[in-house]
Amino acid sequence: MSVNLEQWISDHKIDEVECIVPDINGVQRGKVLPAKKFLSSVKDKSLRIPGSVFICTIDGHYPEDIDDIWDKDPDKILLADPDTICVAPGFTSPTAFVIADAYNGDGTEVDIAPRTILKKVLGLYADKGWKPIIAPEVEFYLVSQNTDPDFPLTPPTGQSGRSESASQPYGLEAMNEYEDIIDHIYDDCELMGLDIDTMIHEMGAAQLEVNFIHGDPLRLADEVFLFKRVVRNVAKQHDVYATFMANPMAGQPGSAMHLHQSVVDAETGRNLFATANGRDSAAFRSYIAGLIRFMPQISPMWAPNVNSFRRMRPDSAAPINVQWGEDNRSCGFRVPIADKHNRRVENRLPGADSNPYLAIAASLVCGYIGMVDRMVPPKPISGSAYNRARTLPRTLEAALDRFASCKKVRNLLGDDFFEIFFAVKDYELFNYQSVVSSWEREHLLMRV
Repeated sequence: MSVNLEQWISDHKIDEVECIVPDINGVQRGKVLPAKKFLSSVKDKSLRIPGSVFICTIDGHYPEDIDDIWDKDPDKILLADPDTICVAPGFTSPTAFVIADAYNGDGTEVDIAPRTILKKVLGLYADKGWKPIIAPEVEFYLVSQNTDPDFPLTPPTGQSGRSESASQPYGLEAMNEYEDIIDHIYDDCELMGLDIDTMIHEMGAAQLEVNFIHGDPLRLADEVFLFKRVVRNVAKQHDVYATFMANPMAGQPGSAMHLHQSVVDAETGRNLFATANGRDSAAFRSYIAGLIRFMPQISPMWAPNVNSFRRMRPDSAAPINVQWGEDNRSCGFRVPIADKHNRRVENRLPGADSNPYLAIAASLVCGYIGMVDRMVPPKPISGSAYNRARTLPRTLEAALDRFASCKKVRNLLGDDFFEIFFAVKDYELFNYQSVVSSWEREHLLMRV
């Protein structure tokens, strides 16, 4: 049963509402309205936004030469999803966040919107009587405030007055250095109703990881989407930055968004990844085969930025290929030790910088194809996957070449989405390649 927006806003004495739209990069865009104006726009469906909100690059531009697939930037109708409304922490005036879907004038959803893409994939599962379950694990760094992008990022000063200089995986005292920030994050998440579980210190200096309680993929994507904003805002209130870049600091491990996933029967709730006697089911093996076959082909959906590929290096706690194995963290796909009710696969490929809607959709659609086509995976490995050949692309440029030719996924997600997503990423790549780096100035200026 959906939330009654009018009653909820009255009960929480809300003055303003941020109506949020996830763009193609996972950036929060949208409009801010007085609560009464928001409610009236819900009733008469009068809230509009230019469709170009979905084709904005990460650096604030629009890709060129897409006139054949995007017609003169028409307005789209924003309809708030009542189940996403929550209290917005940190505002002087009582404010709420709500996530909105965008619709065309004929009542159809905008088919390139990331949230719509994920719903389309979930519809494929529903048509089969299946229901996917996911649990994200999101990593991020705390860094000292940095107002000049020419200078490298550094770990922040902790409560001891010192900065971390060495790896402290699972270090409790290391976490205590940022206890005030962590407590603030938990408080804000509780206020918003974000269902986060444990937080740990990861391998990097001032790198943290939060685990989300498993559940519906769309709800979890919404929570990760909002969680990133919470963390960044809390960090700024404590005079540091928080970043979800895939690899923000040289010499430090990258940040991932690992996705634990399983599929259950929609009616009975039975885990389809295990047989009655607790063994791996054929459907489970086929799901993994789909991940292995197609995830490398659509890597821009889970490694969307030039920085994303700095994370995937040998012996860096990030995969370089798509091997799979039981409880093997060197693999792209790890099968945790679990009973038949909790049989799942952990997709370790996506970076923390990815759009959660698209990264989750990518993983689920690959597994779906594997199940439908009854694909068979290669044998699992027991040793280090870093001793095997690299099969993931090394750069965004190489990744886009593969993405453009992945017809199997393209047919399911739509031509328009593939064309526009490619155009956005290709234009970002062009802009990045137009910048001369400090490495080039340092090593080439006086030597070549």
